[in-house]
This record gives sequence, structure tokens and C-alpha cells, in this order.
Amino acid sequence: MILQSWLFATLVLPLSAQAFAWQRQVRPAGSGPQRLEVDLALLGASRAGLADLRLRDARGAEVPYVLVPPPKEAARWVKARLLPLPASKTASGVELDLGAAILTGRLRLEGLRAPFLKRFRLEGSGDRQRWTELVAGGSLFDLPREGLQLLTVDFPQGEYRYLRLVWNDRSSAPLALPRGAAVLRPGPVPAAPLAALAFAPRPAEPGVSRFSVRLPGPGLPLRSLVLEVEGGGPLLRPARVAEPRLQGGNLLPRLLGEKQLQRTQAGEASAADLRIPLEPPQGTELELRVENGSNPSLALTAVKAELEPQPWIYFETANGESLTALCGASRLAAPRYDLEARRDTLTAAGTAAAQWGPEQAVPAAALAAPSGLDGGPGAALDAGAFRFRRPLPAGTPGLTALVLDPHVLAHSIRLADLRLVDREGRQIPYLLEQRDEPLSLSLALAPGRSQGRSTFYTLALPQAGLPGSQLVLATSARVFQRPVAVREASAEGGIRDLAAASWGHGDPGALAPPLVLALPPLATARLTVAVEEGDNQALPLTSAQLLLPTWRLRFFQPQGPLTLCYGQELDAPKYDLALLAERLRDAPVREVVLGPEGGAPEPESAAGMRKLFWGALVAAVVALLVILARLLKVPGDIEKR
Repeated sequence: MILQSWLFATLVLPLSAQAFAWQRQVRPAGSGPQRLEVDLALLGASRAGLADLRLRDARGAEVPYVLVPPPKEAARWVKARLLPLPASKTASGVELDLGAAILTGRLRLEGLRAPFLKRFRLEGSGDRQRWTELVAGGSLFDLPREGLQLLTVDFPQGEYRYLRLVWNDRSSAPLALPRGAAVLRPGPVPAAPLAALAFAPRPAEPGVSRFSVRLPGPGLPLRSLVLEVEGGGPLLRPARVAEPRLQGGNLLPRLLGEKQLQRTQAGEASAADLRIPLEPPQGTELELRVENGSNPSLALTAVKAELEPQPWIYFETANGESLTALCGASRLAAPRYDLEARRDTLTAAGTAAAQWGPEQAVPAAALAAPSGLDGGPGAALDAGAFRFRRPLPAGTPGLTALVLDPHVLAHSIRLADLRLVDREGRQIPYLLEQRDEPLSLSLALAPGRSQGRSTFYTLALPQAGLPGSQLVLATSARVFQRPVAVREASAEGGIRDLAAASWGHGDPGALAPPLVLALPPLATARLTVAVEEGDNQALPLTSAQLLLPTWRLRFFQPQGPLTLCYGQELDAPKYDLALLAERLRDAPVREVVLGPEGGAPEPESAAGMRKLFWGALVAAVVALLVILARLLKVPGDIEKR
């Protein structure tokens, strides 16, 4: 009976009754056969690899379509005949004759003498009379010393017989004619145009810029990220991209790709390689890290996605009216239309280029969170057996991420004893997630204490027992060279050296970069920073920061309060929720933090002993007062006698 109901809901219900989470207008270019490109927005909205895509006309009727894969034949370069253009004081160039009209979208030049970096304009024509501007302003370059080369030009695909490349000679000498040139025909379908992605800065340590990059959907066939950076000056910085992946039951960062970002400039032209090749991501959030070195933070202005070659959508329309594309219904199987019989004969030739219109609002019911992700509470637990129990901030039900603060990092036992408990004492399943960014804490910096030829600064930490971390020190001095050491008192009463470095700066016109020291796990809540001054005045320290690893718990916030328990020798929990880790990783999450601990709750036995002690002390004081009062009455009794 259940199977019959499912079949009825999936196959019998009309298209309008399905819960599509995404709708978008399609604008045909007139009537007849149409060609529609698959773009990033469509790929991100699909929940079944485009199997859930449906096209619907204005009357609600389903419009058949076919997904035509990109051609598999190898690319073929067709050589062009070169004709020099008349040169002026500010421009020169070359005209290319392809011999016949060719469908192409890429030009390659050969034999240009290096080094050079030139701006250019590219035009195309079919009859040598009417010219269309294909590239208004681009750059080509071959810079062997910098390891940068770009001798190919991508332009809007079309049928052209003539191409005209015009060099900008305003700020550089004219170039000799290239030894050869060729265009690509037909080749694989080029990747979809670069699509802008949402990004936001994240907390980072000194000398590093971190950004969170959001993808429109999971499992995208992403080939690379292409960055745009403010300004046009030189740039040379290592960059890497990671994403959270399930490893050993936890979400941990996984490296997807890394690249040295480069850019150089000569006059108005610039040569840049800001593309980071990637292993295809699984989720929807990428973590971009850029090493700034001694430079300012990276001024990132855009992040764009480059996709692998994608199929295109063939459909036909009799009247050229707008259609509606629907997507985002994971239960739908791929459709089968009679139009499939023509698949092997379908080509781009003879089709009009349909365009995507704006996305459209969908019913709120279609946007509801998928059911079945929240498995409900787990087994009951005795919260009184934990040393520490802290209430969570109140919040609305839904997927939540709790950031673990220093108190938890210090007192939890390998993060295996963490338990979330509701008011009935039942466990709330969670996923443990490590973030590729630091948890930054500002430390109070007391005035330095001079002793001999050194200055000592005392740093108070929020907790004893913190894990391995980084200490960041800043100074207002600009010209100095000092040995710096970090120490802590050992349990035996001695001094333990934690880290040491030589800190220096020699530019009076710029602030000194912060000093970053890697610290091992700490035993105490107090550090000493020793600066050897030599014969110089004391080096002023202006700030101190502690950078801890960032861990979060991902869980479903239920109705009612929750308590985080830790501080008991336990094995890490095993929840069925881990089976849904990939889906939970990609769902929107609300991040919360714990409030001030205000003193950790004591175990019941310790609280009882404390009450017993104070009760005994009060009783003893009362007894002493009674005895004292009696003694004071004795002299009066003697006088009466």
C-alpha cells in the first residue's frame, strides 16, 4: 500500500503538484529548435544531476527536452592566413583569414618574441565589411622571468571567416607579426561562462587572509576558482582551498587545491594568473586561505567558478513564448520523451540561442527543510556524573552550530566526552566539526617589569590546560631587533620554556609585523613573555592574542533548553546522525556561542563537602561565642560573692 501511494505521488500527480524548490524563466529566441546552456544556477538547484529538470509552458503543459552531451571528438586547430594591418602611432595589428566561415570561440598565436605584455582589441566578421567587437580590451603576454604566459584568446562562439587583432602601442613598442595563428574547431563545448560566487571574510591569524566561499549547491562539477583582486600592482601569494569532509565520524578540512597567485603590470596592461585548479567539491562551502607574507590583507573583490564542459538543452517551441524551468525535487526520476529518438542527430547548427530569465518565487512549502534529517533525541544520560554542565543559549529549532570556547577546550577530555542533553536527560546527537580558521582571544597585557637587561610581561589566560595554540604579539616600535621567549611555571615549581624567536623590523615608515609563536599544550593559566633588551630601551608591547583551534558541534536544536556536559572519561559517542553528515554539512546553519561560564558547576560530592565544611565552621564559631560569653560572666559572680 505504501509503495502504491509513493508511485501515485511520483508518477500520477500533475507536474504542478510536485515540490520544486527552484523556478526560472526561459526566453526562447523565436519559434523552432532552441539551444539553452546549462549554467551554475541550474546545476546548484538540481538535486538529482539534472534528472529533476522540467520545462513548462504558459498553460502548465510539460515541454519535452533532450540533454545533449558535449562532443567527444578532439579539438582541431585550423591555421589562418596572416595579413598585417596599417600601423599608426598608437596601434598596430594583424588580420586573420580563415578561408571559410568557421564556428569557433578561441584564437591561438604562435611565434611572438618574448618578453611582452600588450593590450589588444579583437573583432570578427563574415564578409570583411561588417565587424563585430568580440573582445573590447584584453591582455596577452609572455614573461619567461615571471613564469607567466597567455597566448590564447577566448571570445563569444560564432561563425567567422575574418578576425582582426589590434594591439595597443601607446605604452609599449609595436610587436612583429606572429609566426602563425590558428582557431579552434569544433572542439569540446567550452566551459560555461565564469559565474560569480558569494564569499565573506573569516577570522584569520596575522599574515593570512581567510574567506568562506558559498556554492549554490552540492556536488558541482567545479574545475577551478578564479579570483579578482583589487588594484593592478604586483602580486605573489600562495593560496589554498579546502572544504569540510567526513573523516572518522567528524567533519575535518580536506585540501582541494593550491596555487601561487601571480600578477604583474607594465603600463596599462597586466598579466595575472589568479586561477586555483580544484578537485571537484562535495559540499556547498569552501574555505579559501591566502598567505599574505609581509603584505597587507588580500583585497579580494570577486570569486568566480569555472565549470567542466556541460551538456546543453535542446527543445522546440511553436510560438516562441516564455517557458518556466523547474528544478529541486529530489524524488523525481529523469523524464523520457519521444524527442529522445532524435538525440543522435541533434547538433548546435540550426538552433536558436534561448536565454535564461530571472529566477521566480516558489511556494514556501517547497522550501521547507527536508524531513527525516532530525532523528530525534538519543539515549538517556546521567548529567550529574560530569564535572561541568553549562546551559546553551536559547534558540529557535533548526540546524545549529555551537562554537566550543576555551573552557570546553581546556576541560574536555580529548573532545570525546562532549554530550548535549535536553531537559529530560536525553542526548541530542551531534557532529564534531573542525574549522580551518582560528578562535582568537585577546589577552590582557600588564605593564612590563624590568629586571636586568630584560623586560618581563605577564599574560593571564582564560583557562589552564589549553591545547596547542599560537601567541601573537604586536608592538608600536618600528626599528628594533630583540630575542623573545615565552615561558610558564612547571608543576614542579620550575620554569618551562615554550617558544623562542628573534623579532626584528628595520623600516621606520611602516609598522612592524606581529610576532607569531607556536605554543604546545599549556599546563597553567599564566604565561611570561621575556624580551632581551640589551642596551636598548624596553620594547613596548601593545597587544597579545591567543589563537586556538576552532571546533563546532552541529546538531538540531529542539524545543526547550539544552545543556552541554563534559569532564568525564568517556569514549566518543556514535550517533546515527553521522550517516547524514554529507547532507547536514550542506544545509544552512545558525552559529551560536556559549556565554561566560561564570565558574564551572562543581560535582555533587564537592558541593556536599563544601556545605559540610561551612556548616561545621559555623557551628564551631557559635560554640566559641557561647564559651566566651560564659567566661565574661565569671568576674561578676565573684564580686557578688
